[in-house]
Parts: sequence; structure tokens; C-alpha cells
Amino acid sequence: MSEEHVRRTIEDTLLVAYRRRYKIPEKTKEFVNGKELSVPVPINAVVRFSDDKKVSIFAKKKIVDAEEDGISDPVFEIDLEEARDLNPDAEVGDEILIPVDPKEFNRSSIKSAKLTAQHSIRNIQNTSLYDGYKDKIGEIIIGYYQRERGGDIYVDLGKVEGILPKRNQSPRESFHVNDRIKAMIADVRKSSTGIEIVLSRTHPDFVRAILTLEVPEVYDKTVGIHRIVRQPGYRTKIAVFSTKEDVDPVGACVGLKGVRTQAIIKELEGEKIDILKYDTDPCNFIKNALSPATIVNVIVLDENRRQALAVVDDSQLSLAIGKQGNNVKLANKLVDWSIDIKTKSQFEEMDINAGSRRAASELFADAEEYARISELPDVDPDVAETLKNNNADFIEDFIKLTPEQLAEMNLLPGQLEALRKLIEEYVDIVEEEEYLAGEAGSAAESEGDFETIEEVEEYECPECGAKITLDMTNCPNCGVGLSFEYEEE
Repeated sequence: MSEEHVRRTIEDTLLVAYRRRYKIPEKTKEFVNGKELSVPVPINAVVRFSDDKKVSIFAKKKIVDAEEDGISDPVFEIDLEEARDLNPDAEVGDEILIPVDPKEFNRSSIKSAKLTAQHSIRNIQNTSLYDGYKDKIGEIIIGYYQRERGGDIYVDLGKVEGILPKRNQSPRESFHVNDRIKAMIADVRKSSTGIEIVLSRTHPDFVRAILTLEVPEVYDKTVGIHRIVRQPGYRTKIAVFSTKEDVDPVGACVGLKGVRTQAIIKELEGEKIDILKYDTDPCNFIKNALSPATIVNVIVLDENRRQALAVVDDSQLSLAIGKQGNNVKLANKLVDWSIDIKTKSQFEEMDINAGSRRAASELFADAEEYARISELPDVDPDVAETLKNNNADFIEDFIKLTPEQLAEMNLLPGQLEALRKLIEEYVDIVEEEEYLAGEAGSAAESEGDFETIEEVEEYECPECGAKITLDMTNCPNCGVGLSFEYEEE
């Protein structure tokens, strides 16, 4: 307790005793604008502290002339002659401080002062404890099982009592009287009975705090924790990364022969712990997040909606999903993506066209193709906005605009010329006539090939020399019978 708190407590105690001794009410009723209101009554006492730490209390009284005006209230007023005995320079209307002997306080006033002192000291202690524990939210604290009520466990923390609510207890755990309990300070609240320290053993930060205590590399920030997700009593997934290239973040957290991980598992009563490496590539991160399952491939279905598909062998499907889907649920939370899991056979039965489109997108990912005016490098944003407002945001639509339509948009000639140069530089334009000519040429070539194929072979009649074909049985000129034979090469 600070000196300031002690001074304030002593001052409040003496003032309460003075008010009770001289029966000064705390409030009085007055009529204000026709309404009866409770108005606080000021106290005419002053407490002074000397340099040698002595305490004195004085009554502040107004000087009046008793012979002319009389004294209406001796607690607040003093006669001029009596005041001049204390101060020869006293005048009517002045205020004078008159020492009060604490021995004059009666039993009831002393009792009230005692209760006030106890209340003040209790408030000061509660405020001090609140300020002290408020800064420790998220830290580990150790206490002892004291009692249980309605599933909530009350823990003796020494100066104060903590509460471990049932919702903050792991289903794997059970405690008995005088058991040692390690928990995280989740919240600190003020109540009518003092302060209430809420503990938790299910919060992800509880695992973070234990990991910080067990792994020196996490404590000195060599290994950072990207995110922790947890299903209390079942599994916890921790994504870690290293700030130094020569430090393996997963190996540092696991420890030699898993000794560090085993210490965490023991504290969590056998809860499974997956420590995996954080990766900026979402596909690799998703693969890691679905451990202990082995993932064949991860395909991004929709990057904007953060949807992905994980492909696994048939033998790994149940392991990837986990009991009641908990493994994939935790992976979803860890990577902040929506993950769908399929086997190889299920993946092969999916929409091939969609897969082809994704493959094509990945194949041509390096080639920049511009479809809209706003996508062109160094384009004037005002020009792009004007064209967009006139339904000419696409380059194809802009090219088809007539001079009259462009004039209606109030674009400057210099702006249009700059835009045309950008289109010539970054966009390959195929003219419609050229395209149609190419189509016609292709059609002509196809037609020519057809005629060549359909061309009939002609021969000469051995009798008269007239022209004959393979489908004739008699010569049309001389009428001789015809027969065609093929010789093998």
C-alpha cells in the first residue's frame, strides 16, 4: 500500500468520525425548481499532515457576531470574541480553523470510522491486486484445488482466489482437493466481494504459454508461432516458423527424441500435439496442416474464396478427416481456408473441364493478357473510369467506338492518342477482315482437297481407244465388254 493510499484512508476515517460525532448528515433535501432533490451536505472539517507525520483535524467555522446576529449552528459558526482568542486579527465573515481533539469522538463515531477504514483498506487492496493481475492476463499461474461448486473449481492462488469454470476445463482432466493446478489467467474482473481471476486450461494461448516455457527458441523469438488452433482433449495444431535460416522450427519445438513435445502432452493429459511448419505457399501449408495424413496433391479451387481440394490415397482418407472430422476442421482454422478432401478415384470422377481450365490457367499464368482498359500499364485512371462509365471498359469495345461516340465522352485528343499507343504496345489485335479471309482461305483449301479426292480416274478402251471409267461394264463407243483387274505390286 502506497503512502498516498495511507494518507487518503486516514483522512477519510477522521472525516467520517467528525461527521458522526457532530451529527452532520451526508445529504439533505432541498426544493429546486419545485422539485425535491437530495443535496450532499459539505463537511466543515480539514485534515492536515505535518512533516513529522503527525495528523491533525480542524473544524472550519464562520465568524459571526453573537450579540447582533446570534449563532444559528455552533458546528459551523463561532462568536467573534471566541475567535479573537485564537486569532486577534479575526473579523466577522472570516473563516477560522479550530483544532479538534480526537478524544472528543464518542463510541459510535469511532465505530463508524473503523468500518470506513476497513472498507477503504479493502478497496485499496482489491485495486492493487486488480492492477497487478490485469497485466498478467495470458500468463501461466499455479494454484491448488480448494473446492468445487457446480462444476467450477475454486483455486487458491495465495493472496487471491481464482476460478476455473467448467467450460475452461479439458474433458480429459479431473482434479481433487489439494491437487496442484497449472492454468492460464484468462480474465480479471472486479466484483462486489473483491476481484475475480478467471483461469483457463482450454484456451490456445495456454498451449502457447507452455510452449514458451518449454522451448528456449520460442522464448527468445528465434522460433515464432504463426497460429495455434485447438480442440481441447483431442488435438492441438501449432504452425511455427523460424527467424533464422539455420534453425529448424519444428525440430526445436519437438526437441531431442520428442522430449519437449512430451512435456506439453503430459501437461495436457495426453492431448495430441501436431507441430508443423508454416509456409507462405497455401498449397504447402495445407499439406502440412493436414498432418499426420500424407497428402498427394493440393489444388486451389477458388483463390478469392480461399477454397482448396486435397487429394489423398484411400488409406489416408480417414486419417486426414480425423475423428468426427476434427482433423480437417482444425486444419481449416489453422490455414483459414475451406478444405475439401477427396481420394484419387473420387478426384478422377470430378469435373474434367474445370480441371482443364485450372491447368490452362496455370500453364499461361506467366503470359500477361489484357482485356480491360483499366488493366493496361500506366493507363490514365480518369480515361479508364470515363470509358467504364460509358460501357467501354473492354479493349474490344473501345476499338469499335466511332469518332462521334468518343466525342460524346469529352476525352482530350492527347488522352485518346496515349491510350491507342498503349493498346498497340501491349495488345495483339486481330482484324475482323483478316480473320474472315483466313476462314475463307481455309474453307477453299478444304473444298479443293475434297474435289481432289472425288476426282474420277479415266482409261482408254483397248478396242477403239474411247475413254472409259471403272464403273463401266461395256464401252460406250464400240460396245465391247470390259473387265478390270489389279496386279499386286
